[in-house]
Order: sequence, then structure tokens, then C-alpha cells
Amino acid sequence: MPSIVILDNEYATVWYHEESKMVHHHIKKWVSGESLKTVLNEGYKALKKNGATKWLSDDRLNGALKKEDEDWAKADWFPKMLGAGWKHWAVVLPEKLVGQMNMKRFTEDYAKAGINASLFSDPDLGRKWLDGLN
Repeated sequence: MPSIVILDNEYATVWYHEESKMVHHHIKKWVSGESLKTVLNEGYKALKKNGATKWLSDDRLNGALKKEDEDWAKADWFPKMLGAGWKHWAVVLPEKLVGQMNMKRFTEDYAKAGINASLFSDPDLGRKWLDGLN
């Protein structure tokens, strides 16, 4: 089954992989504000519409999030994602250390809320891990 491009702009590409029922984003350069919200909200819509439970975040080219983006994600996006049935998250860590620390904290916080999260340095490994989950 094919992958469907949900969004493709200067900041990111978001796909929905039909066979594995997985949302997948690849950040192309540091993203924040409304552009980040667009990326995450388009992925949320695809996850909800298709009854998916998996998300692959390829954040190698992203940096640390601004405080207002982090607050929005925790207060708005994350609760919607939980309500839509999100369960498994593979995170390909940013190349920059400050971004890595940021994403590690997110995965720890989201794991406390029931998300099965794992960190990777390679998107293929993250995808294989998600493919092995139900």
C-alpha cells in the first residue's frame, strides 16, 4: 500500500503510511510557531481519520522548541492526540544537543501519560520498531 503525502512545505513533509497505519514527519529545517502547529495538526488529522496509533518523528534537522510551542503542544496537541488513540512514538533525535535534550524530556513526559516512546538516531530503525508493534 502506498504512502500518502499529507503536507509538504519548506519546513516539513508529513506522510501517512497506509500499510503500517503510521503518521511520519520529516523536519527539513528548524520550525516553530504556526508552521510547527500546521505540521503537527496535519499529522493529528491523519492519525484520527485513519484510526492510526503510531507516529514517527524525524527531527534530525530540528532544534529546541520555543517555550510557547512547547506549552501549546502539551496543552492542546497532546491531549487531542491521546483522544485520537495515539499509542506509539518513535523519535529520531535532532542533531543538535539542545534539541536532543528537549525531545528526550518530551518522550519522558509523554511516556508518563501512556505513550510507548523510543529514541533513535536513524529513521529506518524507528520505522522498523513501529512496524513491529500493534
